[in-house]
Amino acid sequence: MTSTERIGGDVVVETLHALGADTVFGLPGQHALGLFEALRRTDDLRVISSRVENNLAFAADGHARARLAADPEGPVPVTPMIVSTGPGALLTLASLQESRAASVPVLGISSQIPVAGLGGGRHGYLHELPDQQASFRDVVKSVHVVRTVSQIPTALREAWESAATAPYGPVWVEIPQDILLATTDLPQITSVTARPAPLAPLPELVTEAANLLGAAKNPVILAGGGALRSGARAELKALAEALRAPVLSTFGGKGVFGWDHELSGRSWLEDWHSTEFLSDADVLLVLGSGLGELSSNYREFAPRGRMIQVEADLGKLESNYPALGIHADVRLALHALLEQVPFRQSDGVAEKAVADLLAKVRERLDGQPLEVERKLIDDIRAAVPEGTQTFWDMTIAAYWAWSAWNPEGAPIHTAQGAGGLGYGLPGALGGAAATGGPALAVSGDGGAMYGVAELATAVQHGLNVTWLVIDDGGYGILREYLTGAFGQSTATELARPDFAALAKSFGVSATESSLDTVGKDLAEALGTPGPSVVVLPALLKMFEPTHLEKK
Repeated sequence: MTSTERIGGDVVVETLHALGADTVFGLPGQHALGLFEALRRTDDLRVISSRVENNLAFAADGHARARLAADPEGPVPVTPMIVSTGPGALLTLASLQESRAASVPVLGISSQIPVAGLGGGRHGYLHELPDQQASFRDVVKSVHVVRTVSQIPTALREAWESAATAPYGPVWVEIPQDILLATTDLPQITSVTARPAPLAPLPELVTEAANLLGAAKNPVILAGGGALRSGARAELKALAEALRAPVLSTFGGKGVFGWDHELSGRSWLEDWHSTEFLSDADVLLVLGSGLGELSSNYREFAPRGRMIQVEADLGKLESNYPALGIHADVRLALHALLEQVPFRQSDGVAEKAVADLLAKVRERLDGQPLEVERKLIDDIRAAVPEGTQTFWDMTIAAYWAWSAWNPEGAPIHTAQGAGGLGYGLPGALGGAAATGGPALAVSGDGGAMYGVAELATAVQHGLNVTWLVIDDGGYGILREYLTGAFGQSTATELARPDFAALAKSFGVSATESSLDTVGKDLAEALGTPGPSVVVLPALLKMFEPTHLEKK
């Protein structure tokens, strides 16, 4: 092989570029050398590396989410990620579980052992697994295996279309080492295009739903992550105003409806008042949510009226509650509904109901000693410049942000889909790579240790990320859960480094903050180009759960 000969890796790179990729997240490995050689000799794709494969996959997830948030009505922004065989591939599984749960379009590409070793023959190749595909089949949307160079363009196109078809999600492509290195006389690939099929609703179901909503005296809308990802903000606003229907959003749906709109009941779904508000609707329209554990206030939600559920994921349709189920992309379904529902003049009833709901939520919080936590979320939000993407780890501050964060001008991305630790910093690195930044990452000290190596990545690529580390000396939320259930906690108290000193050792500017100064410190860090760290020692509390004792 010479440096001028085209190889299978070149065909991969050419195909990705033709499909629309401009950035690839990649971590080299022995079997993937052909891919990285091809990336070296192209100017068409930017390569963002990382230090650990699970963080690489989180970064690809963050990149795709940031692109979706920045242009929700544009082409679906599939983000490619490249890793090596066996251990490297397997390390991405937990991150891909998050992408699948949150419907994020990530295209995972893994090398494989040579073609002759496929099929579980136990040949003793480095990194060999009896069936690597089996580890991914139940985690990603689809798995694609390439066995010749000529199969590469079509396999990648099919995978891309799978990732970008509602419901979006991660996909997996495996290409053997010898195929990536094989010389080829295929012409340069320039014309591969992906055409995800639109998921339109059945007309008769739309008519039935429109009739139910038109006859409803107290219609309410619950907007989930599927509504947000479909880019349905304008259509949702139009439908809510036509029906004079209050809109609440799930944690994954934050941002799809105006936070301060007069019909916005916001997203306090772990508050019993919100649960009852949804239950009281005579017709509840659920858009892009499977009504899982968090969205149903831990299964305490019990609708007393009719429910209409629009959901792109067929497996989630009526999986938890009976409904008029409409299998469709939310935006297309709303387009169809808007053609049939009646337009109602405002009589102030829905607006008053929303105002009363939010007043009850505030009253409940006012009855608990939570001034520190509420002020902290307000201070963080005030420090964030317009257009900043924010990425939150599984930490107490994020649990607050699910409900309390105003996403207008500051989209919120969290790992609540699958609930794994370590998302904050690598997700923000991907977000900064997508938009140029600034991006904000928020982690606890426990979650921070999962991704601390990626400070090197931030420096290496000059990514404009500010990382807020809230240091409470352990796994704070698990400490609360264990103490609440058993009166004491186990294995939650953690030794940890001096995060500010550690950041400075990477050449990253770092500030040791306080509850009084965190807003100012964050604003300064976010306003300074390049990576930065703000460390906040603080012991935060959660608001009282309402699914255990309804108040």
